[in-house]
Amino acid sequence: MTDTQTGERNRERTLRVWPGVVAVVLQWLGFFVLPMIAPDAMLYGIFGALGCALVVLLWWLFFSRAPQVERWGVLVLIIAGAFAASRLIDKSIAGGMMGFMFPMFSIPVLSLALVAGAVAGRRLSQGPRRASLVAAILLACVVFTLVRTNGMNGSGRSDLAWRWSKTHEERLIAQSQLPVVPSQLSALPATAKIPAERPVVPKAKDRPATLPPTPVAAETHAAAETGANWPGFRGPGRDSIIPGTRIKTDWSASPPVELWRREVGPGWSSFAVSGDLLYTQEQRGEDEFVTCYNATTGKPVWAHRDPARFWESNAGAGPRATPTLHDGHVYTFGATGIVNALRAANGAVLWTRNASSDTAMKVPGWGFASSPLVVGDMVIVAASGKLVAYDLATGAPRWLGPDGGDSYSSPQLVTIDGVPQIVLMSEVGATSVAPADGKLLWKYAWHSDTRIMQPAVTADGGILITAGDAMGGVGMRRIAVARGATGWSAEERWTSAGLKPAFNDSVVHNGYAFGFDGGILACIDVKDGTRKWKGGRYGQGQLVLLRDQDLLLVLSEEGELALVKATPDQFMELAHRPALEGKTWNHPVLAGDRLLVRNGTEMVAFRLPLAGG
Repeated sequence: MTDTQTGERNRERTLRVWPGVVAVVLQWLGFFVLPMIAPDAMLYGIFGALGCALVVLLWWLFFSRAPQVERWGVLVLIIAGAFAASRLIDKSIAGGMMGFMFPMFSIPVLSLALVAGAVAGRRLSQGPRRASLVAAILLACVVFTLVRTNGMNGSGRSDLAWRWSKTHEERLIAQSQLPVVPSQLSALPATAKIPAERPVVPKAKDRPATLPPTPVAAETHAAAETGANWPGFRGPGRDSIIPGTRIKTDWSASPPVELWRREVGPGWSSFAVSGDLLYTQEQRGEDEFVTCYNATTGKPVWAHRDPARFWESNAGAGPRATPTLHDGHVYTFGATGIVNALRAANGAVLWTRNASSDTAMKVPGWGFASSPLVVGDMVIVAASGKLVAYDLATGAPRWLGPDGGDSYSSPQLVTIDGVPQIVLMSEVGATSVAPADGKLLWKYAWHSDTRIMQPAVTADGGILITAGDAMGGVGMRRIAVARGATGWSAEERWTSAGLKPAFNDSVVHNGYAFGFDGGILACIDVKDGTRKWKGGRYGQGQLVLLRDQDLLLVLSEEGELALVKATPDQFMELAHRPALEGKTWNHPVLAGDRLLVRNGTEMVAFRLPLAGG
């Protein structure tokens, strides 16, 4: 064989790899790196990565110089390997990202495997080259079967772990037990139905106007006087606004003092606090718990257990709602629909219901998430987008609200034009009903994929609502609600893209709304929706407002605490310190000088230095 023939044969055997290398590098930069640098550009990164995958495919099939049988054989192997892996992967991978995790991640991983195999074997003879391609592709497919995800954060990043490693929940169950008290269930059957033609209203003689108070602890009676009272979701006003408390903001000189730290079961519940007792909800194995802890020591006091478990891949296991305290009782709503009325002192059951059965609403994709709302002698929960009211004392169903599609919001009590009403955000928009009977007062249509955030009321009576979709926040809209001769009306005043929370709640203060625009804190003017500033990357965190101090207390998605000025001039962070480890979506609680924070793995209590103290 001549030198010329040998050179031609070598050129035919050597693969052209540079187009594939360039395409896969751009693909990984767009899919994995760009969302970390610019979270708002994640959608562009995903579509860019899909475009690069098409380039990789075209390169391999038409421009790689590989023999035709090799080109099409490798493509068949990729399809067969991905199909086989999809049958063997962990359920968390299969269900992640609403079922799109494996398809989305397999595209860049298999693209990389193909290019890496081609690069490794580009100068090899036919047999070893094909072996390198097969090995790279099969290895990529096998890797998917060896891992699981512990969930994903608000930016779509997954927390990957080896499939065989124990979860935090499994380790917690193995090392600790909760003091479960014997339950005393009422005789009210949980499967009793609400007649469609009229609400069920117990006779007056069977229904006390108010519940007799149940002593919880000596400290509880002084809760209102000390300010150490936080009755449930987002505080006393259910709006994350704290009046009357001022704290020192120089944390380098007067830092928060950690009182205790304790592991907790998964769940996105926050706390209700009365005196020296705190209440939350958590998951442990196949049981859903309502738990009571000593707020000073963190030691468990009692636990109520229901045989129920909710889990989905993105947010993980556990209840989503926050307990509500009222007159010595704690009212809870579990992720599968269980509504409990428990004695706050010892966890004994007053009554229990199942809102899913009562409303004929299926458990939504992310679980029931509504925190109970007490209005008069009723407790109201949102079974997805349908409100249901129960008698406080007996648990008897009182009324059903109109259908609203999917929802993860909680009912919000507001007063408009002097009329108390309950507003719920749901798939169809904002709906208002009368507290007495659940009849529709008004509805404002703004369709959305998800409804998680709460409505907010401005000082001049406007209603701020937000919408989200699969990629995050859509924006904030102000509507004007008024009562006229022909009934109620709701009209748009403005829509702003200056504040686009994905699932975080906002606060309104001195004519401005403060919240999250993606993963960055922002401020807008409630008069016209114009953005005043944007700054501080806190991920998909939560916040509360210290009203008298013009101060935001922010709990970031990474579990860090920050103090930020609640003024429209500019973003100004005053203090910053770590508090928790891991993804943190739970609302922070400030009861008196005691700050309580938690996530799906741990909870911590801090004592904040009070100003002037």
